[in-house]
Amino acid sequence: MPAHSLRPLLGALVILAFSAPFAASAQSFNINTSQSFTLSVSPQYPAPYSQVTVSELSSSLDLSGATMAVFAGGTQVYRGNVQPVAVTLGGAGVLMNVKVVISINGTQYSQTLSIRPQDVSLIAEPVSSAPPLYAGKPLVPLEGSTRMVAVANLRDGNGRTLDPGTLSYTWTVNGTQIASASGIGKDAIIVASPLQYRESTVSVAVENPSGSITGGASSSLTAEEPVVRIYKNDPLLGILYDHALADSYAITGTEASLYAAPFSFPTSAAAPALEWFLNGAAAQTGNSITLRPTGSGGGSASLSLVASSGDFIKATANLSLSFGAQTGGNLFGL
Repeated sequence: MPAHSLRPLLGALVILAFSAPFAASAQSFNINTSQSFTLSVSPQYPAPYSQVTVSELSSSLDLSGATMAVFAGGTQVYRGNVQPVAVTLGGAGVLMNVKVVISINGTQYSQTLSIRPQDVSLIAEPVSSAPPLYAGKPLVPLEGSTRMVAVANLRDGNGRTLDPGTLSYTWTVNGTQIASASGIGKDAIIVASPLQYRESTVSVAVENPSGSITGGASSSLTAEEPVVRIYKNDPLLGILYDHALADSYAITGTEASLYAAPFSFPTSAAAPALEWFLNGAAAQTGNSITLRPTGSGGGSASLSLVASSGDFIKATANLSLSFGAQTGGNLFGL
């Protein structure tokens, strides 16, 4: 496509078109229930080498004046008043036995539980735009979707890693179980983006066929507004992604090629539309544009870029252009 002309006095600008671990955890534990008091563990799915909080609750005992001793792996880790106690766990699949002994007026009550941490990671893969070879990861798009992938590293009591394809995955979004996305080997789910300024919580529970080894993870998603950036497209070096153009740009040669990169637009339906405007008038569509000043003297122009997806998702970028020889401090408008 031929380039258009930049004429300082006539105001014409020529355009040429060239047509990326939430580390999570899991646990398997059995509580030896008694009528005196019960134990609970938080978080529900602790990570390997993390700390869990063991809490005590009783409807029949007055725990306010009681004393308590906590043993983890046979070693006493706490003695004092009854209160939640932090316990440090071992590696993935390593069993930790926790015993709690509560004393009231010379009478002792005990409860034991076993915690086996498992390793599950949730990875978010937003279905949104990013430039080719972009090293980062796009953000969760507005009115788009995100693919959530569970990476399960469940181990049995002998330290053997279980085949992820044989595990059962149960997905929950904002407290609602998604039955259609759950099942054996279903380690991924497509989740719609939350409304702007709101948050969605995605959780997964993973277990072996017998249900004796379980794990899980949870992650929060927040949609972010998209952006569009303008980069110089050098004829020898290619697109200079290391520096986005902002505010102003001087055309020092006979022509200048620019490239538009939309970030974090939803792409589940189609790529975002890109439209360039020169001095407020629609000039061209597509990622690339080439500007070629013509005539003598210097001048200036305004260049705007609008990226859109649907009727409501938009982002803009603006440049004040200058070109040609500048004399007397005057710039001729295009």
